[in-house]
Amino acid sequence: MASASDFLSARAFQASALIALAAATTAAAQTATPPATTPPAAPAAPPAAAPAPNSAANLNLPQTVQLFGNAMPSVVKATAIINGEVITQTDVDQRLALLAIAQEGQIPADQIEELRQQVLRNLIDETLQIQAAKHEEIQVKPADIDRTVERVASSSKRTPAQLADYLKANGSSIRSIRRQIEGEIAWRRLQQARIENSVSVGDDEVKAVLDRLTAAKGSTEYRVGEIFVSSAGIGEQQARANSTRILEQLKQGASFAGYARQYSEASTAAVGGDLGWVRPEQLPDQLAGILRQMGPGNISNPIPIPGGFSILAVSDVRKVLTADPRNAVLSLKQLTVKFPAGSTREQVEPVVARFATAAQNIGGCGGAEKIANEFNAEIVQSDQVSMRDLPPALQEIMMPMQVGQATRPFAAGTIEEGVRILVMCGRDEATPSAPTFDSVLAQLSEERVNSRARRYLRDLRRDAVIEFR
Repeated sequence: MASASDFLSARAFQASALIALAAATTAAAQTATPPATTPPAAPAAPPAAAPAPNSAANLNLPQTVQLFGNAMPSVVKATAIINGEVITQTDVDQRLALLAIAQEGQIPADQIEELRQQVLRNLIDETLQIQAAKHEEIQVKPADIDRTVERVASSSKRTPAQLADYLKANGSSIRSIRRQIEGEIAWRRLQQARIENSVSVGDDEVKAVLDRLTAAKGSTEYRVGEIFVSSAGIGEQQARANSTRILEQLKQGASFAGYARQYSEASTAAVGGDLGWVRPEQLPDQLAGILRQMGPGNISNPIPIPGGFSILAVSDVRKVLTADPRNAVLSLKQLTVKFPAGSTREQVEPVVARFATAAQNIGGCGGAEKIANEFNAEIVQSDQVSMRDLPPALQEIMMPMQVGQATRPFAAGTIEEGVRILVMCGRDEATPSAPTFDSVLAQLSEERVNSRARRYLRDLRRDAVIEFR
């Protein structure tokens, strides 16, 4: 039987754009650890006017330098030896091919070399994570990987053998996916052994978060995703260019969670960049100002922050501890008036006008049958309909409606397909609830683990012997 950590790793892996095989991404996109109802408030950011500290000050570097020896090539060949373990050109090419599969096409020629370097960096981190786990005598058995491969294949409506053939035909391999799965599971188990067991959160910390939430009741919070591109080692100009290319792909429909997982250098990369529900004041000033101007479905331009650039995505907006009308559960009747084939707009407009007048005076759901008989309309009854499941335009119309009222007539397609109204027969409002003590405790613990895991990986990089060839 798969352990809980294996299952979490499998879900995290399915979220990646690396296995976004056509429509399979929709079914597979889940995060490794669902965020709590709302994350704890972050420490207040310094005023925007305050100068950022010079992170290189302790190196005491001169303003002008004299260089010796030959210049390092601007492009490092995509082969590396990590503590004696080789990453080959084939490893990089096959992982790069997964990105092409995720984009349902070829990667633009002017981006290939840059993406190759990013893939190489990811493979180096992956190798360090697996090596560190083995050093701690943490084993990932082939059967553990097999279970995740089966889930990935199933999400793309393939068998593992069919998935392997598909990847091979597109320049990748099942070995590349298995390697990433091994890294995911190994790193998760290593965090449990080295970090999670030593993390503690005090009751007073949890209470402080709950108190802040109560004080913030009614304020706006956003469900936010973030992709952070670091400028460390590549410079601000290159980081800006990388961020812009990522944004271009996102605008063309690329998976935000997949790209966050592959390219983001924040601790939330493993969960598709998901920050959970946050309020603007919890973020640095540079991000907070942009976030306040965003709505559901918006993606920001790259935002310069100390150390790199962030891209924000907002999937939803709500009020803290306040009932959201979009969470209401509805009981509806739909009346549809259809027209003969070949009907013109001019021919049906008088009927639609009378239908609109009748809808305004429907007299509740009890009057729906009378109007249906008058217009020879079809009636469909539907209960337990979430307001959020309705098209956005209808949500806006129905949020202020009361039980017994009907919408204006609307068309779902061509005039020949008819026009419809929705009658609200019942409406159950969702009751907002504060996050529980346990959910806040879990969120604080997860954030602390993520922070220590990032430092741990940084130390592994620092201590590693890495040769590029």
